[in-house]
Amino acid sequence: MSQIIFLHGASSSGKSTLARHIQATIEKPFWHISIDHLRDSGVLPTERFKNGDFEWRESRSSFFAGFHASLAAYAHTGNNLIVEHILDTDGWYEALQRQLAPFDVYFVAVRCPLRVLIERERARGNRIIGSAKQDFETIHVGKTYDLEIQSQDGIEYNTELVLKGWRSGRRISDFSQPA
Repeated sequence: MSQIIFLHGASSSGKSTLARHIQATIEKPFWHISIDHLRDSGVLPTERFKNGDFEWRESRSSFFAGFHASLAAYAHTGNNLIVEHILDTDGWYEALQRQLAPFDVYFVAVRCPLRVLIERERARGNRIIGSAKQDFETIHVGKTYDLEIQSQDGIEYNTELVLKGWRSGRRISDFSQPA
């Protein structure tokens, strides 16, 4: 059975850094997958969305439905995944619970103080200002995790916590329950 370490946190919370460190440390091959990888690779016609040739809100739903289905497809073919994602849209959480039900999903909350999120968002320059605050206030509400970490505790410590919890086989999150 494929295994999935699902990192869920606000924009700029440190999910990418954590995912890369887990991938470099873990004893099995794991793919690191995120929306940012797709965006940055040129999969999306980003410039055409920016200049108004296409409307992002008309494409967003099908893009994310495809992304979510691809996660299950990768896992169905035997790939282990480290997924970093922001479940910020109604229905995504439940849909992913159903799609990923056949797999061993370890669901991790990546938390970060609001002031740090706001500083990182400004410094990056490629984030919509205000999205980190909105995520901070909403995305963790009503979710049950296998583990919750604080990004300010450091990458080494957090990687150790994630790997220890993942290796334990103990799963209590909503992903380990029938959807």
